[in-house]
Amino acid sequence: MGRHRPTNVPRDRFDFEHRPATDQSFENALEKARSGDRLSVADGVELISTGTEFEGIDPRRKERVLEAADRRRAETVGEDVTFVANLNNNVTTACNTGCLFCNFKDPATGFEDDPPTGHTGGPTGDGSDHDGFTKTPTESREIVRDAVERGIYEVCSVSGLHPAFALDEAHRAILEAAAGGTATGTASGTDPDATGLNYKPPEQYRTDPGTYVEQIAAMNVGGVHVHSMTPEEAAHARRGTDWSYEAVYGRLADAGLDTVPGTAAEILVDEVREVICPAKIDTRGWLDAMAGAAAVGLETTATIMYGHVENEMHRVMHLERVRALQDRTGAITEFVPLSFVHHDTPLNDRGMAEAGATADEDELMIAVSRLFLDNVRNIQSSWVKYGDEQGLKMLSCGANDLMGTILSEEITKRAGGGFGEFRSVAEYVDLVTAIGRTPVERSTDYRERRAIDPDDPPFGPTLGPEADGTPLVDTPSVPAGD
Repeated sequence: MGRHRPTNVPRDRFDFEHRPATDQSFENALEKARSGDRLSVADGVELISTGTEFEGIDPRRKERVLEAADRRRAETVGEDVTFVANLNNNVTTACNTGCLFCNFKDPATGFEDDPPTGHTGGPTGDGSDHDGFTKTPTESREIVRDAVERGIYEVCSVSGLHPAFALDEAHRAILEAAAGGTATGTASGTDPDATGLNYKPPEQYRTDPGTYVEQIAAMNVGGVHVHSMTPEEAAHARRGTDWSYEAVYGRLADAGLDTVPGTAAEILVDEVREVICPAKIDTRGWLDAMAGAAAVGLETTATIMYGHVENEMHRVMHLERVRALQDRTGAITEFVPLSFVHHDTPLNDRGMAEAGATADEDELMIAVSRLFLDNVRNIQSSWVKYGDEQGLKMLSCGANDLMGTILSEEITKRAGGGFGEFRSVAEYVDLVTAIGRTPVERSTDYRERRAIDPDDPPFGPTLGPEADGTPLVDTPSVPAGD
């Protein structure tokens, strides 16, 4: 059998300083992995590429890496496959950051009460064929309350960086002053966004998203676990100030934030970030935000979004930075590899990423994450990104968690993903038992767990504050806001 070549050829066009070349050998790296020794970046690159001395992926070597990772998974977490009963309540699609891998966002000008002259299109004003939205805190509270009554345990919220968002009213006063405005708008015709702070007052928009504190407090209803405020959102919540991330996350924790999703990581190498998300926080900013959350006692997850313009060296450098962060904080409960969905994204439209990662690359990403991150217990397989068949395959490549019920999932769907947006507990039972493993409902922090007997239907969540084992029903109606 010959080597399998990755199909994402455009990656080779970028003149990156970091290249997938090492002075290590694949066999030495694999032996270290099997022995449980801590891997170096060079070791990880050899494993994730199945040897840098040749181009493409060697299928026999790949299987040896997957076997080592699956063995490590069994030794670390056993045969349980976990999932959480959760809801996604993303507050707004309004965002001006301009990340080239994203199709979730809509230009924020399209949400204004009086959009700029010549700004045409659908409800978002961006000329697209999808509708953007902004939810008020009251709408968020209604959505979460309804989902809690249905049995969910967690609400996950990841949103665009709406220019009207501020951490709280004290932050809004600082932003208004910096923008040359008043409490109700702007003064002397000054454009409040001209300061470079990406701020305009809520009065300029058809729907007021409130403040971050108000949204978190609104979602903190009925004993639900609030999983929100990515490092990028935390940066937005401190713009124009000298506040520390610790101070920002402390304020959010007081409002009801329980844990932090470590998304917005993409690739934690700045030469890649400068290509795919130049307006986003840099690697140091992401790490500082995560450390700030941990400093106030908030646990986090961590992610990687791969398969676009980066190479194997970048992927393993990312893993090394996550591992070092975990050595410092111990706050990361799970690592989530996210395979880039290229359809309908600017990277694809511009010919910068004509395909996502191959199935071989996906499997090796999961496996090397398990082997390299020796201090992170849980590795997640995203059925939203991979689909059911490949998502289950990842459970034999080192993963042990299969996401959640996700009563609403918009980000991947708006990028062209086609694997759905809802999963029932009964489906989890069927999927997991089909591969001979044990389905286990878990809490967000993995501390509460319930093994499910496949011979004892009906299947529904029990860990939620109002869950009694009743099956989750159809997706609740979600107010569209804008």
